[in-house]
Amino acid sequence: MSGGPLAGIRILEVGTMLAGPYATMMLADLGAEVTKIEPAGGDISRQVGDSYFASLNRGKRSVRLDLTSEEGRERLGGLVAGAHALLVNLKPSAIHRYGLTYEALRRWNEGIVCVALTGFGLHAGDDPAFDYVVQAATGVAALTGDPDGPPTLPGYSSADNSTGLTAAIGLLAQIVSGRGGQVEVSLRDVMLSQLNYRAAAYLNDGVEPRRHPNGAHSFYVPAQLFPTAEGHLALFVTHDAFWKAFAAEAGIEGFPTMAERVARREEVLSAVTRALAADSALSWEARLRPWGVPAAAVRTLPEALEATPEAIVTAGDFRLVANPVRVAGYTPAYGPPPGLGEHDEA
Repeated sequence: MSGGPLAGIRILEVGTMLAGPYATMMLADLGAEVTKIEPAGGDISRQVGDSYFASLNRGKRSVRLDLTSEEGRERLGGLVAGAHALLVNLKPSAIHRYGLTYEALRRWNEGIVCVALTGFGLHAGDDPAFDYVVQAATGVAALTGDPDGPPTLPGYSSADNSTGLTAAIGLLAQIVSGRGGQVEVSLRDVMLSQLNYRAAAYLNDGVEPRRHPNGAHSFYVPAQLFPTAEGHLALFVTHDAFWKAFAAEAGIEGFPTMAERVARREEVLSAVTRALAADSALSWEARLRPWGVPAAAVRTLPEALEATPEAIVTAGDFRLVANPVRVAGYTPAYGPPPGLGEHDEA
């Protein structure tokens, strides 16, 4: 499968920064031909840094178009005529103003799939919708952190990345349908969707989510971070067999059922904390692995990357994290990120 599972699929991208470019890069890794349409000054992410831009745009082509001009929109139409899909990551007003919707572009290609990736919806206005803002607005920040501390944001762009992956699914689903049309994906809707069981508990049972210390799970006990003699350990005991194996290794007696562990949460957590204090996080990870107990020492990103060299690839002059989709018989080429306007003439 030298060309990849998406070989022959041609995708146009009018995107900026993260969510849209990440979506199309995932597709480019899998063999799609992705053409990044940029203004004269380029995607503003080029100004953030070369490695930042490369991490979202490897393996693409770059064409400069002035979509504010009639000539630029005509040239876009020519590209649309030969493409399967267009993914746009702009404010709704800009998407409509530049004619980047299916209704505006179908005259060039009835089969074109137009994906609008926005903050709140294609017809919901232009309220700012950056990653952290959306996490705050959808309840994610309020769910994160210790109960006595302030709301907390994760150390990476979880809303942008999640929405990019969802947009890629929507784009491929419509292509597989064999029909052109408009697809919408918003950061708000994606983050609410990812609160699935939390939202269901509130909507159906009136259970308002609350934070537990050390990121503890609301249903499973013990399932959280624990301090050890050296470092922290993430332990995730979801059923009684896991508990039996862990308790035997840790020398803890009692609490044999999930119901009892939930009912006696504080006692269980105290017993586990005392036991784990006797050894380091890395040692506990090694001791529990043969038993199949879900546990991992908390690592820094550099430590995690060093431990997984198979996840690192080379794209031109850059070392980057590989596409997480592994397809039997196919190895992505991982081309370099394009220079601004590199493929104007082509």
